[in-house]
Amino acid sequence: MRMAYLERTHLAIIRAVDQHGSLTAAAEQLHVTQSALSHAVRKLEAQLGVAIWTREGRTLRPTQAGDYLLQVANRLMPQFTHAEDRLRQFAQGEHGALRIGMECHPCYQWLLKVVSPYLAGWPDVEVDVKQEFQFGGIGALFGHEIDLLVTPDPLYSNGLRFEPVFDYEQILVVGPGHRLRGVEFVRPGQLAQETLITYPVAIDRLDIYTQFLLPAGIRPKHHKPIETTDIMLQMVASGRGVAALPRWLVDEYADKLDVTAVRLGKQGVHKQIFLGIRTSDAEIRYLRAFVELARAQHHRTS
Repeated sequence: MRMAYLERTHLAIIRAVDQHGSLTAAAEQLHVTQSALSHAVRKLEAQLGVAIWTREGRTLRPTQAGDYLLQVANRLMPQFTHAEDRLRQFAQGEHGALRIGMECHPCYQWLLKVVSPYLAGWPDVEVDVKQEFQFGGIGALFGHEIDLLVTPDPLYSNGLRFEPVFDYEQILVVGPGHRLRGVEFVRPGQLAQETLITYPVAIDRLDIYTQFLLPAGIRPKHHKPIETTDIMLQMVASGRGVAALPRWLVDEYADKLDVTAVRLGKQGVHKQIFLGIRTSDAEIRYLRAFVELARAQHHRTS
């Protein structure tokens, strides 16, 4: 039986067909003729001895074998691209590229304070912040789509390292005249009749729910997701609800808006921000420098 060998071009074809739905569109995206692409597909299926797609009108649907190959392609192709980028940077004498993924809505403003001095100190490192990995960053790290993950919820796993860079307290934010303004701390039951404003995140990823409300069997009367911190605090200041945010972030708005921080429970809700990296990258100088700068930046501003 003739041995079949998968090549990178095969994986690129499988991804392109899946993304564009037809050989014609895939050929255009890959900058080859449709006939050449069709020939490559037929040859691959003949070598493998199994069909990769079935045709539904003008659309190609992957078979079970095709779906498996698509999963392989989606896993390996980003790693090929990452390896090529890294080798190109070495060849050009660059230090490299640092792609940062975010799993922390309010951390973007903190990140800006770290990135600015980092860019000055490491002018040959290309920095990119990818917010599309809001809550899928672990897979993005393993898949080499990002190099560093900012997260308050590390998922420890072989091949990954998480380093704490700063501690913070999650607090309740209330506006002027609110009945909870001025109290030492708030109990879960006191939020049962409130409109709670949060970032648009699943409840099981919100600390005010997982560490404060749900253990007490309490839910707020209304839950209003809002994307941006500025609008969230404007809503609180105008009496439209209360919000749960890191204390350090609320302190930055203290001079701009009439809002007050109230502790969640007598002991408070305490968290840490971690930077996650691949263990294999732990000794890369420009990556280590970012982690150290992030830790130092918090100490200067806390």
